[in-house]
Amino acid sequence: MFVPQICGLSRCIKTDIDACWNAVKAAKYPRIHTFIATSDIHIEHKFKSTRAQILDRAVEMVKYARKFTPNVEFSAEDAVRSNFDYLCQVVTAVIDAGASTVNIPDTVGYSFPYEFGGLIKGLFERVPNIKKAVISVHCHNDLGLAVSNSLAAVLNGARQVECTVNGLGERAGNAAMEEVVMTLATRKDLFKATTGIHTQEIYRASRLVSQITGMVVQPNKAVVGANAFAHSSGIHQDGMLKNRTTYEIMNPGDVGIEESALLLTARSGRNGLNNRLKHLGFNLTAKELDAIFDRFKTLADKKKYVFDDDLVALLSEGKSEVRETFVLEYLNISSGTGTIPTATVRLKKGDKVFQEAACGDGPVDATTKAVDKITGLKPKLEDYSLRAISSGKDALGEVSVRVELGGLKMTGRGTSTDIIEASAKAYLSAVNRILDSSSRKKPIGGTV
Repeated sequence: MFVPQICGLSRCIKTDIDACWNAVKAAKYPRIHTFIATSDIHIEHKFKSTRAQILDRAVEMVKYARKFTPNVEFSAEDAVRSNFDYLCQVVTAVIDAGASTVNIPDTVGYSFPYEFGGLIKGLFERVPNIKKAVISVHCHNDLGLAVSNSLAAVLNGARQVECTVNGLGERAGNAAMEEVVMTLATRKDLFKATTGIHTQEIYRASRLVSQITGMVVQPNKAVVGANAFAHSSGIHQDGMLKNRTTYEIMNPGDVGIEESALLLTARSGRNGLNNRLKHLGFNLTAKELDAIFDRFKTLADKKKYVFDDDLVALLSEGKSEVRETFVLEYLNISSGTGTIPTATVRLKKGDKVFQEAACGDGPVDATTKAVDKITGLKPKLEDYSLRAISSGKDALGEVSVRVELGGLKMTGRGTSTDIIEASAKAYLSAVNRILDSSSRKKPIGGTV
């Protein structure tokens, strides 16, 4: 039986474990995950310690975590580059100390599938008490092998894979959840392992994470990319028309991709919108429906069709826990060949209205400078990305930005059929996060 568990990560330090437990203890199934590196390069250079001292610390901290919950996971960081005999010793000791899950990470994405699978197989052969714990793996994607290594581990006995939606993670990322799950589902004959995951939610989860993080999913990304189920070759198209299985090993519906969808227009009513949102998995209150219906009508007046991705973008744009200190009321841009780009921006703060104009190197630069004049802040724009949420010349565009001010980094997102307006909304969203964080005297969601 699969149950969702809420897990917090901590170093092998008592204060970390205390903080971890305080963060997860309210969950129905909480878990403490504590880790320490076991490779000589980490032991000698990072910890200035010895193998014996690291072993003792690992055992001590697993026992300490067990005082809070029996659901304790231990990770041997950089396990792939650890001495194998020593790694076996550590795994044996932490299981004896009470670890219910032991995680074997490829921290730097160095291993190849046959090596990593062999490592897991070797642990099952050498660790006498290994069946008392679930063996987990955590693979990084530095060489593009995170998914392959994770699957090789499953073939050799691992029963937990640590992965992320869209493969997000440190450096080149981690194993992509959607790829691991759909490989296990598609090749049941080979793996004979199940996950309990509702695969029909994968595509929506992927898009939601992309919108929240501002990290665009590449079109040719396996399983969830825009081209994952697209066929452009004439030979492929001919085969698909005759029988889908000629060129498709998965059904798009299995991951939640619909081949046809009801298109909403400016003539669609509140009922039609609500039914479509329910179909997408969103059950809104009457008040929430009123709020998104207004935004929907504004968008529908600007473009011919409103697609599902447009609706999700409208929802995510409206569901912000950040107090909107400033609201964009008006934006006018003067730009063109041989002219200096100028932006006039009007913002509303409570009952007060402020308006400023500024010139810049381009319309976006001019807009941010006008906003800065009003807010009194001058954050540095560190990252800017733009993507089309739907298709067509009237597509809804989504802009994601990251700004920095005084060491505080915040992200912002904005959507519009006008990319300059979307840019203004995104920048203002990040500025509002800075102001909201300052008023709370601590960083909030949106920090990077």
